[in-house]
Amino acid sequence: MPDKRPYIITIDGPGGSGKGSLAVQVARKLNFHLLDSGAIYRLAALNAMQNGIDLKQESKVTASLEKLDIRFEIGDELSIPYLNDVDVSEQIRLESSGEAASVIARYAGVRKHLLGLQQGFFQDPGLVADGRDMGTVVFQQAKFKFFLLASVEIRALRRYKQLIGMGLSANIDRLRSDISARDERDKNRAESPLIPAVDAIIIDSSLLDLEQVVDLVMSHINEVNELVE
Repeated sequence: MPDKRPYIITIDGPGGSGKGSLAVQVARKLNFHLLDSGAIYRLAALNAMQNGIDLKQESKVTASLEKLDIRFEIGDELSIPYLNDVDVSEQIRLESSGEAASVIARYAGVRKHLLGLQQGFFQDPGLVADGRDMGTVVFQQAKFKFFLLASVEIRALRRYKQLIGMGLSANIDRLRSDISARDERDKNRAESPLIPAVDAIIIDSSLLDLEQVVDLVMSHINEVNELVE
């Protein structure tokens, strides 16, 4: 008998590696729920800033999460995040939002509070979760774990094109510098550093387009599921 129980797919990796776009495509193909955990931290930071809270005040940032109201919809290419029922896609994809998210992600209190929120996204028939510690911390029991890599230059170019496509201004040199700095913070933070899970499949997407990466991931998922059946 085929195993029809719901399962989790985690997709981790640094910013700009393509994990968000990959997660959307995989979730759509499987008709799974979607969790953009990076967006959750950006939403939490945006929520704090909208309420006039200094992001350096860990206790105040953590307290502001009590009234955090967020949800996601699957868009054409990326997840569509809502904060208090308002589409804030453009705001949270600004580099300033990424920097703010990286700041509050270092706080143990923030990570502890958001952990339960993230785990609540796992519902039937299954979940695709992308972020930086989905496979190592949030969903250690995930059936499939992937870790996406890409060079800093490629990631900066992708982010540049994404921002320009959204009608926003961007500077490629600043993006490259910001991504490198964020990588160092994420890798070296005490709480949930950015590292692959020991059982994750690592994919370097530098020279692959989205369709090729989706095909690699889906081939592996289908192969394993067929073996189980």
